[in-house]
Amino acid sequence: MTTISLVAGNCGRGRGYEDGRFEFRSNLYLGKDFLASDLFNNNPFRRKANGCLSKALKGFGNGNGRRFRVIARVKKGKKHDYPWPDNIDLDIKDGHLTYLSHFKPLAEKPKPVTLPFEKPLVDLEKKIIEVCRMADETGLDFTDQIGALENKYQQALKDLYTHLTPIQRLAIARHPNRPTALDHILNITEKWVELHGDRAGYDDPAMVTGIGTMDGKSYMFIGQQKGRNTKENIFRNFAMPTPHGYRKALRMMKYADHHGLPIVTFVDTPGAYADLKSEELGQGEAIANNLRTMFGLKVPIVTVVIGEGGSGGALAIACPNKLFMLENSVLYVASPEACAAILWKSSQAAPKAAEKLRITAQEHYKRKIADGIIPEPLGGAHADPVWTSQQIRLAITQAMDELTKMDMEELLHHRMLKFRSIGGFQEGKPVEPERKRNMKPSDASRLNAADIESDLEKLKKNILEAKVPSDPITDQAIEKLKQDVDNEVTRAFISMGLQEKLESLKLELSRASDNQTLNRNLKVKVDKLMQEFKQNLSRPGAHLGLKQKLEKLSMVSRLIEQKEKGEKLKAEINQKIPSEIKEKLEQLETAQANLSKGDPLDEDLVAEAVKAKKELIEVLKSANLEIVGVAKRKAAAELQEKIVNVKKEIDGEIERVIDVAGLHGKIEELKAEMVIDSSSPKVEKLQAEIKEEIRTALDDTALKQKVENLRREFATSSEEVIDEKVIDDKVIAENGRW
Repeated sequence: MTTISLVAGNCGRGRGYEDGRFEFRSNLYLGKDFLASDLFNNNPFRRKANGCLSKALKGFGNGNGRRFRVIARVKKGKKHDYPWPDNIDLDIKDGHLTYLSHFKPLAEKPKPVTLPFEKPLVDLEKKIIEVCRMADETGLDFTDQIGALENKYQQALKDLYTHLTPIQRLAIARHPNRPTALDHILNITEKWVELHGDRAGYDDPAMVTGIGTMDGKSYMFIGQQKGRNTKENIFRNFAMPTPHGYRKALRMMKYADHHGLPIVTFVDTPGAYADLKSEELGQGEAIANNLRTMFGLKVPIVTVVIGEGGSGGALAIACPNKLFMLENSVLYVASPEACAAILWKSSQAAPKAAEKLRITAQEHYKRKIADGIIPEPLGGAHADPVWTSQQIRLAITQAMDELTKMDMEELLHHRMLKFRSIGGFQEGKPVEPERKRNMKPSDASRLNAADIESDLEKLKKNILEAKVPSDPITDQAIEKLKQDVDNEVTRAFISMGLQEKLESLKLELSRASDNQTLNRNLKVKVDKLMQEFKQNLSRPGAHLGLKQKLEKLSMVSRLIEQKEKGEKLKAEINQKIPSEIKEKLEQLETAQANLSKGDPLDEDLVAEAVKAKKELIEVLKSANLEIVGVAKRKAAAELQEKIVNVKKEIDGEIERVIDVAGLHGKIEELKAEMVIDSSSPKVEKLQAEIKEEIRTALDDTALKQKVENLRREFATSSEEVIDEKVIDDKVIAENGRW
């Protein structure tokens, strides 16, 4: 490219020359007539020896009559896109041809990035730095303290990185400072030259290819390249190749196959670039063509997943004879965030999706998808990139030594068997022709409202009827309920994306000594986490099973507390009642038993009972208790039994009406709509229709009469209980009144 620069200005500030021309220091704006008629006309200009063009301007001059001149200098552009050296050494023995690559060393060291689950380690690092600073300032010997802190840091680092969750490994695989494909290539090769272009007019920087040597042997390297900072990521398109990138990789694969070069591919991409232009250029066709071609290549292929491998974008260069994965790399068909958004309607459930997808290297090795796991240093590959690269080199050379011993047919058969052995199948098992899939959280493990009410009534009955403070059966049921709630809470934390924060708090709590009180910052963190958890839990329709079980556990806890208070108060009252009154009450109980058998009533005993009642009332009043009435246990039990029988009869009649009216279809439709949205207008409409049809078909005259009789009997029983002056051996407590 050629450019022309014009130097012109005001004559008053110019500098004159002997030939009458001036060089001006301020700008002069020239119109298009001058440029069209004079500037591009070669005749009026005089070419100087230094490559400048000059022309005198008519109509402009100074007081002496000298004319002005415009000086134009021609500048030549670059011949090549890359900074080629003037003298290329054709006999280079080792090193890298850096002028063929955009990849250059960073001018500044990347800033350290701390992942959320690594924050406890940062606190320890700050303590170590603070102690070292104090040692430097004071000159005192803090060697023991520094050594203890460093040992504690190493132990915490080991504990953390040996128990990583899938979502934590995904975060490490996406770490901004994680070594890229070119980092590893430059670390493991003696000579390296990068090759460019798909021979169709484009060079995709997200896909890097080239030839390198290891131990004197040449290999074709192909990899997806991420950026080391924001500028590079934009240039590399965040390692998401376009169809040009996959066709560039395909061209290099064919080149390697033609020349007999083994192929090494590095996978590190969130997926193929899915914009409109890429789809128009045939993204799917480019990936499919790569898959088909790779299975027919006659040279050994080794693939290393160094970061994240997303869907077909990763598979397009990952159909090898041997597949290795770094310890903290991941490989998935859909990202956990996308999977969570599809299945659970929220990307906050990504930790749960990551666990279900089995994306880690350990899971792939267990299922024989990966042929080996390459270890990483504690802290991830970015903690020691060179050591990680050497481990990759060792795995590649060992695999190539094995594969190069095979002939062409064995190599192709080996590649085919690797992929045919992935997965499994069953024979002789019938397949459902049509199966409905519920994309919402499974309700299989969730108790419905009726089951929870039934269990709650059983627990309530056991707690109230227990003769001893601790009943083994009741305690076992309560313990099982607590375990269910704990499991539900753990799953809720995972689906809300709060698992990392919870694990971090647990780690901080484990480091604190047993006698040490929680510091203020830790309390704030715990309160903030619980507030966020409760806020997510309070959303309509969220975690219904957990809410029901929490209500059940709260009700059981209240019952147990009331039972304990009642037992304690009963024991205190029994201590205050004199022994003479207790003997009279026992005699009265014996007389009641004899009376029920038909024995005559003893008048003297009745008088003693009335006297004992008055004395008991005085004792209870002295204990600041108010007498509101007495109750017969047998009468209450008979009345309760009648209520249960009437309820069963009503339920049976309603079930009969539902069968006769054919309402099962509408009820099932109502259940399905309530799962989607319990407050929708359609749900209210269905409920109203079902109730109206049941009322129309139900002959409720007899049922109403039974309910009314039961009400009158209950009212009469209550009046008799209050009016009767018969003292039973049981005092009923309700809200502090007796």
